[in-house]
Amino acid sequence: MKKILLISDTHGYIDDKILSYCKSVDEVWHAGDIGSIEVVDKIKQLKPLKGVYGNIDNHLIRNEFPIDQRFSCENIEVWITHIGGYPSHYSKRISNRLKSEKVDLFICGHSHILRVMNDKKHDLLHINPGAIGKHGFHNKRTMVRFEIDGKRIGNLEIIEFNRKSSNSIQ
Repeated sequence: MKKILLISDTHGYIDDKILSYCKSVDEVWHAGDIGSIEVVDKIKQLKPLKGVYGNIDNHLIRNEFPIDQRFSCENIEVWITHIGGYPSHYSKRISNRLKSEKVDLFICGHSHILRVMNDKKHDLLHINPGAIGKHGFHNKRTMVRFEIDGKRIGNLEIIEFNRKSSNSIQ
């Protein structure tokens, strides 16, 4: 069993609250728009980090992370990308690949809108953790914590903070 913290759209922001949740899991996954290599460094000091770069990320982050991250966790096939859309509204690039590539869990960020949806057409779970950073239009900062045990994704928890709450270590 693995405990995962899923974050996205930090836009260079990380604080003690986020880092305390990082300590509570086995791995942290970041769905892009990291914004600063310091965010990566602070998370990696605590836990293993898997991630992708987003549209705002510079060359340092793009050298560290790919546009797409495909891997297995337990018995779940995972695909993380930054700009992906959501069921019945996937981007063309994603939609074409989902027709031929089987995944169990599809994760993206970019929209700053928290979504957890079953995609019956592609037989997968779609998660967008929303945005945990402070840059953007969102009123709540959100992230998702869950467990993967064999072929089961469970104990999914939405974690939210008010956008203005701060305990920054940057």
